[in-house]
Amino acid sequence: MAERIVETRSRKLRILQAELADQLAAPGHGLRDPAAPERLPPKPDWIRMKMPRGEMFFDLKQRVAELGLHTVCESASCPNIGECWNRQSLTIMILGGTCTRSCQFCDVPTGKPLPPDPAEPENVAMMLGELGLRHTVVTCVDRDDLPDGGAAHWAATIRAIKARSPELVLEVLTGDFKGDTGAVDTVLGAGPDVFAHNLETVPRLSRQVRVQASYARSYAVLRHAKARGAVTKTGLMLGLGEEPEEIRQVMRELREIGVDILTLGQYLRPSPRHLAVARFAPPDEFAAHKAAALAMGFPHVESGPMVRSSYHADGQRDIVLALRGR
Repeated sequence: MAERIVETRSRKLRILQAELADQLAAPGHGLRDPAAPERLPPKPDWIRMKMPRGEMFFDLKQRVAELGLHTVCESASCPNIGECWNRQSLTIMILGGTCTRSCQFCDVPTGKPLPPDPAEPENVAMMLGELGLRHTVVTCVDRDDLPDGGAAHWAATIRAIKARSPELVLEVLTGDFKGDTGAVDTVLGAGPDVFAHNLETVPRLSRQVRVQASYARSYAVLRHAKARGAVTKTGLMLGLGEEPEEIRQVMRELREIGVDILTLGQYLRPSPRHLAVARFAPPDEFAAHKAAALAMGFPHVESGPMVRSSYHADGQRDIVLALRGR
């Protein structure tokens, strides 16, 4: 009996590995589209991406599929998916897998999404409860088609998670709700532990990178959340053509708002159809930005070429609890 179970699991693992290889080879998932004339340039030595592998990874992948959930790890072709999933750290993406916006850096599909799945809040809560996590991140696609931008669905998801996992420290990474602070209040009223919204780049490049977004609107959302007493977080990508002083100026403005947690990572072009990488910032540049941010008073900073908004967020539980206690 034990031998048959091992054989069945091994067969299942091989099937999932083959499926993953097919998905990664598909256009728009980080490898070259054969129909595209342009080739992605080689990456420097400090950019390291490992092929996802391991039983934990494929078990998580299967369970996510069984529940009909989406993850930003898969949808956005995150290079850290293997590392994170093998330590049971994943970022669930709610409100479907199709975004109403067309940000030029993002690999999440754009189009007309389906109505929100009413079973999704409970399915997300069930999945996270099964994993027994101490800290997790939930994010979303932008839903400009919904009157509240999906805020009510957000609130239902947060409450379902908190009901099943009351000790879980929950970080929510939301869109800008078109600047509707009432929608932000709906999300905050459900009791997330961290409210995150990413700026992605500096103001000069914002219109090119985040086509339908507004820098002033993003600042207003973060400022409002902070004024409501939330622990706030944002992230920026390097390598899109920004100047170092532009990054420093954004950091100064974020501290004036009171943002608590900052992430800085290297932009990696998902496919030849996305914005090109202007440059690969070396590790010592990320270290210099981190030192400057800490000197400005940010309580916590994650800065490095492979850092993403949710990268190592599972290690920030104690930091978040301390900030909430403050």
